Amino acid sequence: MRQLLIFLAARWAALLAGGLLLPVAVAQAQRPIQKVETVPAGEQWLSAGDALQVRLLGTPGGQATFLNGRPLTELAPTLAGGRRGVYQGTYIVQPTDTLGGAAGRPLWLHLRLPNGRHDSLPTPAPVRLLRPGQPLLAVTRTTLAHLNYGLGNDRLGGAKLGYLDSLVVLQVVGRVADQYRVRLAEGQYAWLPLERARLLPPGGFVPTSLTGSWSVQGDSLADYVRLPLTQRLPYRSQLLANPTRLVIDVFGATSNTNWITQRAGLQALGAVYYEQPQADVFRLVLSLRHRQSWGYHIGYEQNTLVVRVARPPARLQLRGLRVALDAGHGGSNVGAVGAGGAREKDLTLAIVRQLQKELERRGARVVLTRDADVSLDMAKRVALLQRQRPALLVSVHVNSAGSAAARGTSAFYRYVAFRPLAEALYGRMQQTGLPGWGLVGNFNFALNGPTDYPNALVETAFISNPEDERILTDPARQQQMVRHMADGIQDFLKSARARGVRGWLGRQPAEQ
Repeated sequence: MRQLLIFLAARWAALLAGGLLLPVAVAQAQRPIQKVETVPAGEQWLSAGDALQVRLLGTPGGQATFLNGRPLTELAPTLAGGRRGVYQGTYIVQPTDTLGGAAGRPLWLHLRLPNGRHDSLPTPAPVRLLRPGQPLLAVTRTTLAHLNYGLGNDRLGGAKLGYLDSLVVLQVVGRVADQYRVRLAEGQYAWLPLERARLLPPGGFVPTSLTGSWSVQGDSLADYVRLPLTQRLPYRSQLLANPTRLVIDVFGATSNTNWITQRAGLQALGAVYYEQPQADVFRLVLSLRHRQSWGYHIGYEQNTLVVRVARPPARLQLRGLRVALDAGHGGSNVGAVGAGGAREKDLTLAIVRQLQKELERRGARVVLTRDADVSLDMAKRVALLQRQRPALLVSVHVNSAGSAAARGTSAFYRYVAFRPLAEALYGRMQQTGLPGWGLVGNFNFALNGPTDYPNALVETAFISNPEDERILTDPARQQQMVRHMADGIQDFLKSARARGVRGWLGRQPAEQ
């Protein structure tokens, strides 16, 4: 028995030495292919004309292929971060292509080495080709559905093109991972998160509509534009300055508007007209009477697009003004934590409570998104604010950076029309003795996304900086910041009052 064991051990060693038998871990490490993927990674739905891109990581010096022998190119190390064995390939999808039926399937990539060894590996996620003759449609699920410009992402989410009402119909022409690619108009596309939409059963038509004749009127609260359509189409809006005007593109709409009726009661809107910049894009141009915009809301009533334009407060002063305050983070969302243990969620709530008292002392009516240490997601905060319809919003946060050297105060805004509020707050916060860190625009933060009211976010100071942390936790310095933020709001109101009514300069296109 002992001799048999010695013989088997010797035989095993010989097989290992000759490379005829490898331990599992060694065999896996020496596979010609280590990894394959589509680029971008994730499940993909493609349409004719789209680029199918794949990447293979494996042993250098081989021949890599996919899709029935189409070659991949091995990149020079200078193009692959110094790494060898990186192969890439691109294929442009043709209208006659088929791939795995309606559900799609993974793609197999292959690698053959000069010594004859070869390997194959499927992509982790499937690829599906959409049929050009069968439009794929989706509708938005919520009133806070949003479109993204692209697939970029960070902790604030992808860069947003705009928000849509619920039940808006869109044509889906692709997918990557958790976002649908949607066609808005000829040559114009966007990305829609899967969680914000649901697919419709097959058989529908690409969403289009002729426009009806529209009306413009005001009531005791706001001015309204109503544009009749036959279905809920996607749209994009821009609030522009100098001159102040609201521009809204409705995708898939073509003019059949024969008149625009402007009735009595208008206070925020001046002349209104439309353009047809391309066959499937209908553009509303709404001039505003005031240099400072006070916000607007776009949504649908049945299939009528309704634009509600906010008016300036009756008196541009704090007394009687409804001001919304948001204490950043809360509950399980602690936010940033300083070296001394101070937590952002506690500091923002403490500052906002003091700011509420200061503003109420000056006569304002204050609305809080939270008045306790509770978890409150962004959608709930936005929904609450849209119901309350404040004149303006200030969100309070504390900043943090990877370097303890960063310090100072800053203010953030998204839309250029709301920059004056952020600018006024930023100017006053610097009077507390904190250095200015910057005035930041196009800020992709959820509470800065709504267009319903002027809004700004104040990053009071850097909790990651020891000196700033001491300031943030000092009740006297908190009260100083509160007074200056209240002064900043008053400065904004004073500036809006000074700029006053802009009027409508120049000749306008005739109503069509």
